[in-house]
Amino acid sequence: MTAAAGALLLKMVIAAFSGMGAATVCHPLDVIRVQMQTEGSTYNGFTDAAAGIYKKDGLKEGLYAGVSAAYLRQWLYGSCRIGIYAYLLENAQNANVKAGLDKNAISLPSKMLMGLTSGGIGSFVGTPSELALVRMGNDKKLPVEQRRNYNGVGDAITRIARDEGFPALFTGAPATVLRACLLSACAMGITSEIKMRLSGSGFFGDDGKLYGGVPLLFVATLISSLAANIVANPFDVVKSRMQSTGDGSTQYNSMLDCFLQTVGNEGVFKLWSGFVPAFLKLAPYTVISLILTDKITKIVTGKEAL
Repeated sequence: MTAAAGALLLKMVIAAFSGMGAATVCHPLDVIRVQMQTEGSTYNGFTDAAAGIYKKDGLKEGLYAGVSAAYLRQWLYGSCRIGIYAYLLENAQNANVKAGLDKNAISLPSKMLMGLTSGGIGSFVGTPSELALVRMGNDKKLPVEQRRNYNGVGDAITRIARDEGFPALFTGAPATVLRACLLSACAMGITSEIKMRLSGSGFFGDDGKLYGGVPLLFVATLISSLAANIVANPFDVVKSRMQSTGDGSTQYNSMLDCFLQTVGNEGVFKLWSGFVPAFLKLAPYTVISLILTDKITKIVTGKEAL
């Protein structure tokens, strides 16, 4: 039991550091996504939003607003999503070996269920950091008199709990968890499945080891990221809208109410607003975080993570 707990903790720590590396590169895309998805957005597409945010608030206060919340999110959400998945996958592979089966004889639905489980756990634990990330990333878009001007993620979480009550830290939790379950099921499960299938194709060298397996993992994560974003984006819009409000706002009574208001007032395609920055963020984030996780795990344990 102690050994299993230690193995799980190690995988989660590796996943957290890998996620921080990915977040450093991809955070501006998250800010753009949030500002495009929330109420009052007047941007005409991704490039207009990126240029407008940078022109108005610069790099640090604009495109990297809330990056401290993004780092905390990796320790709460990212560590669980990738770390728990890697742990469950390794246990399933070991069970197959003990049973005399091919270690990779794990069905896609099983892998997706592992991803759904790890994403659900991580997203619930990480909801306060996700809330802080949305609030901090959206703050500069608000009128000056409505801005909260948080001094970092600790200040954001403390003030939300103090001013709005502790339960407010879990605002949008249902949408956050559903989004993460779907996203993680696709991103993690499909990545593992495609990696396994393409490794024997010959296109990526012997057993997919061409250039250390990086091209294979890149292709697998790119495909899985597209699938994950298509499925999860509506929940992302609902989550962003529910979490961007505060200070006693009752604009949305529930996740379903937010969904119906968004579709009723702005059309069904509004549920896929911010798709481009979301995909442009998710794809490199997934690629970087999973490659780093796989390579660091290989160095530390001698085994692949995915």
